[in-house]
Amino acid sequence: MKKITKKKILFIVIFIAIGLAISQIPISSIVGSKQSFTPFEFLGPTSGMFLGAWPAAISVFFVKLFNVLIKHQAFNITTLIRFFPMMLAALYFGISKSKKIILAIPLLCMVLFILHPEGRQAWYFSLYWLIPIVCFFKKDRLVLNALGSTFTAHAIGSTAFLYAFNLKAPVWIGLIPVVFMERMLFCAGIWVFYLVINSSLDWLVAKRKVSLLKILVNPRYVLSKRFFKSNA
Repeated sequence: MKKITKKKILFIVIFIAIGLAISQIPISSIVGSKQSFTPFEFLGPTSGMFLGAWPAAISVFFVKLFNVLIKHQAFNITTLIRFFPMMLAALYFGISKSKKIILAIPLLCMVLFILHPEGRQAWYFSLYWLIPIVCFFKKDRLVLNALGSTFTAHAIGSTAFLYAFNLKAPVWIGLIPVVFMERMLFCAGIWVFYLVINSSLDWLVAKRKVSLLKILVNPRYVLSKRFFKSNA
């Protein structure tokens, strides 16, 4: 892990504060749980490129932890499971292409899903997790990085829920079309959030001379014709 500077610590604190704020806005409920998805599903993974893969994963952990404390949620199995998908999504989104070890996550999830008696009857559900593997090799494209990120989160969450709650095979089969729509939405959200925030930061650096923000900007993903041609 790269050395974390004082500036980076400041950005981590700001990210945690913003993450906590938008975590209070429910979007849709989670199957098998009384908890809900929030806009943090879009923002969380983007931290991987803003803060760096490992600092982002740690930051997401603290957002989740503080959110649980603020909402006085019980530390039950559902709550604990929800810590990890977003952490791994941020890690995937921010990790370099040379760190192929991240591909072990969706592969392991596929194996565990198929080994489970209920998962074995709906084995083709786990084929979704080939997506982050394929996307990884073209993750320079922002949309593919976002797609791989959200399906990495999905792989972790689904496998954990399968083993924790023994959800029956018909449930998984019925979720196949739902997952497609849900993850396309999350992919689009991650793509838009990162592009808008990164482009806004670039504008602040270039036009308003806010040099403090320069370390957060990735010039490859600034809204432009070149972006849509090569990196979208």
